[in-house]
Amino acid sequence: MRRTVFNEDHEAFRETVRAFIEAEVVPVYDEWFAAGQAPRDFYYKLGELGVFGIRVPEEFGGAGIDSHKFEAVMYEETARAGVSFGGSGVHVLLGLPYIEMLATDEQKKRFLPKFVSGEEMWALAMTEPGTGSDVAGMKTTAKLSADGTHYVLNGAKTFITGGVHADRVIVCARTSAPREDDRRFGISLFAVDTKSAGYSVGRKLDKLGLKVSDTAELAFVDVEVPVDDLLGEENKGFHYLGHNLASERWGIAFGAYAQAKAAVRFAKEYVQERAVFGKPVASFQNTKFELAACQAEVDAAEAVADRALEALDAGELTPAEAASAKLFCTEVAHRVIDRCLQLHGGYGFMNEYPIARLYADNRVNRIYGGTSEVMKMIIAKSMGL
Repeated sequence: MRRTVFNEDHEAFRETVRAFIEAEVVPVYDEWFAAGQAPRDFYYKLGELGVFGIRVPEEFGGAGIDSHKFEAVMYEETARAGVSFGGSGVHVLLGLPYIEMLATDEQKKRFLPKFVSGEEMWALAMTEPGTGSDVAGMKTTAKLSADGTHYVLNGAKTFITGGVHADRVIVCARTSAPREDDRRFGISLFAVDTKSAGYSVGRKLDKLGLKVSDTAELAFVDVEVPVDDLLGEENKGFHYLGHNLASERWGIAFGAYAQAKAAVRFAKEYVQERAVFGKPVASFQNTKFELAACQAEVDAAEAVADRALEALDAGELTPAEAASAKLFCTEVAHRVIDRCLQLHGGYGFMNEYPIARLYADNRVNRIYGGTSEVMKMIIAKSMGL
């Protein structure tokens, strides 16, 4: 099937990213995997490459291209190479939308040039140890000081991707008590400087997958946050969080599709080289049927992911459509990657093979950004059920 979502500019960008990955990531990726994170200076290289500033207006040092298609190319190319860019994914996928939507002109002048260069890496701190997906139940508080110059932040967050290297973290905190008729009221968002007194990074979490992505616990003890670092209006944070969920879920959906596509490539290459009973594994009918079935699923996921991408760029991707794309693509990736690992036999269980790392990395796609069960609830509600 002919694919129409990308043009010549995207393909030229693809060649640049592929060359960058081969030169700067592949040779050292095993070291990053063992260390459990990419080195901080790698993000400066991404800044120099220009990947952080594609959607940032030119006046702030970006390219001013209002499209997610270049991000989509990066999802495909990192998956194809069996690598990741560490925790930097949240910098653009989660950090930038809030700056675009909520930051004042003064804040954009302060934040965006450093965002583009990689001098300030951003993360989003929403989840708390005792609340999980129940954002409205958060306990972290931000109390306005008596003189009105700053907020005093206290609380804790967990599962914060990019949390170890982050220089700015968008922290969700309660500035007012919830209302009886609306427990979501009272949450506000703050662009917190991680160098602030009382801000600390706790454990770098040991995860099943995404080993190169730094994920941390954060703690805030009387952290003073200037009022100038409030993002948007006070007490409207829950609304803002919901507004950006569609783009986040598209990112997870597209990334999952790209992983499934890469898994088929890895399996195909392996079975063509591996011999069993004196014959290439690829010559057996079962192998052909398994890979054919996987390819058909990847084709379907590609169509869904591309359709969601076009809708996102047009500003028309609804919450239900994003949930549907995430549910479908992540479930496809789960099935395809599992079957492709099986075709590797015992070697599929070895971390030296990209399929093993991909298997572990993929598992979280059906959890973060809203579990598959939550996606089904959203879709069912849109159906009037």
